[in-house]
Amino acid sequence: MPRGRKAKKAPQPLTTAQQLGSLIKSARDIMRKDKGLNGDLDRLPLFTWIMFLKFLDDMEQLREQEAQLSGDKYKPDIEKPYRWRDWAAPEDGFTGDDLIRFVNQDEAMRPDGKKGIGLLAYLRSLHSSNGRNRRDVIANVFQGVQNRMVSGYLLRDVINKVNGIHFNSSEEIHTLSHLYETMLREMRDAAGDSGEFYTPRPVVQFMVAVSDPKLGESVLDPACGTGGFLVEAYTHLGKQCHSVKDRHILHERSIYGQEAKPLPYMLCQMNLLLHGLEYPYITYDNSLNVKVQEIGDKDRVDVILTNPPFGGEEETGIKSNFPDDLQTSETALLFLQLHMRLLKRPERNNGKPGRAAVVVPNGTLFGDGVCARIKENLLKEFNLHTIVRLPNGVFAPYTGIPTNLLFFDRSGLTETIWYYEIPLPEGRKNYTKTKPMQFEEFVNCITWFKKDSREENDHAWSVDAGDVLKYDTDGNLFSCNLDQKNPNSAEALEHLPPDKLAANILEKEHRIIKIMEELRTELGKECQ
Repeated sequence: MPRGRKAKKAPQPLTTAQQLGSLIKSARDIMRKDKGLNGDLDRLPLFTWIMFLKFLDDMEQLREQEAQLSGDKYKPDIEKPYRWRDWAAPEDGFTGDDLIRFVNQDEAMRPDGKKGIGLLAYLRSLHSSNGRNRRDVIANVFQGVQNRMVSGYLLRDVINKVNGIHFNSSEEIHTLSHLYETMLREMRDAAGDSGEFYTPRPVVQFMVAVSDPKLGESVLDPACGTGGFLVEAYTHLGKQCHSVKDRHILHERSIYGQEAKPLPYMLCQMNLLLHGLEYPYITYDNSLNVKVQEIGDKDRVDVILTNPPFGGEEETGIKSNFPDDLQTSETALLFLQLHMRLLKRPERNNGKPGRAAVVVPNGTLFGDGVCARIKENLLKEFNLHTIVRLPNGVFAPYTGIPTNLLFFDRSGLTETIWYYEIPLPEGRKNYTKTKPMQFEEFVNCITWFKKDSREENDHAWSVDAGDVLKYDTDGNLFSCNLDQKNPNSAEALEHLPPDKLAANILEKEHRIIKIMEELRTELGKECQ
């Protein structure tokens, strides 16, 4: 080799994540060329149901191999010639108008050369003998799927790209599940207009961590969207599994959800399947479409984790499902009542009260009228033990509405409400799409939250429940203000009278001295 010339480095093979990312980008580029598609919400369902079918076929092939090795019979969920391997995997298979007809029409020429039911019509017709297996999941998912791609040649290009993803590799499934969640976040811009804001992952992780679902408990999200809370709860419970019996409990009676819109419903199903849940128990319906006074013990759950829609309005038929004096068109308030009704009663659950962690807009905290009466019920019939106040901009740029996390259970009435205010990172005035909230910002709150004996600090304070309920001389409620400000904040201290300001400073001095004494004791023990 001539002097001075460096040898060229051999190209490094792409990682699984890079391969999958490239495939997704290529498929999107192809779909943008099709005149039948107009926006991300059109392209995303198309790409999702195609990936869904590839995923299902790869899982079927794995199960077939396992059945052969064990000598068991295997009945596939999707049969010939509707399996991915029959019509999609061959690159020289159906294309053009033949492909569009096979996918879209109720009756068309099939890949085996026979005339029969079309692909989407076949998938919608699947059912099981008991109504509770993967065939029913597939049928429910495809009830709301329409192929909006006009060109069968471009559709074939997309299929060929997706065919390069191999879901029978545990590494690729894990990587794709994270890429898939990135795709879900792209829906926020469109969803924000209807009052639905997809919850940032750090907020979800925090709510699951402090709620701490236990294996054997039922976890419900009545407005599950694309499944963020359910995926995190499933992962949390999965770490508690140590036997085949434990896995059975996790898959059969742990995770439940409900979603009213077809696209999030489909995305939620695939999100859970990608993360390993064999049969997601997700109902396709509006959770508010039930008379709350008729909810019985069999309908109740141990844990509710949710961020219900807020800012929207419900129709008269939905409002009539609630008591006359608690009817409202505000979606967030209706969901709050539903959550209260759906929690298990300790006397019917071996002494264990159901518990909930719920995202609510700031208006819920200070609202009067019907809102105040709903909060009165919450304080008098439930234990609203903690309100976590999130910083401004957590849901930015999709909404600037301040949000809070309510933590309550069915252990009895509320005596003391603890507040914890999550501060913005030092030097930040807000969050942005490129600089969102991080889970690490919740670490101090998690430590404080889980203590048996809580103490006030710069971010935590408590309020007597009786102080937020205000009644007139006739005993009628006129206010229930949960919008209590942090008395330890710099802004609050500026407005304190001199005597209270001095008392506050003295209290902090005592707290510092106590901490120093505890530290000195610990250091003394280490030196002995």
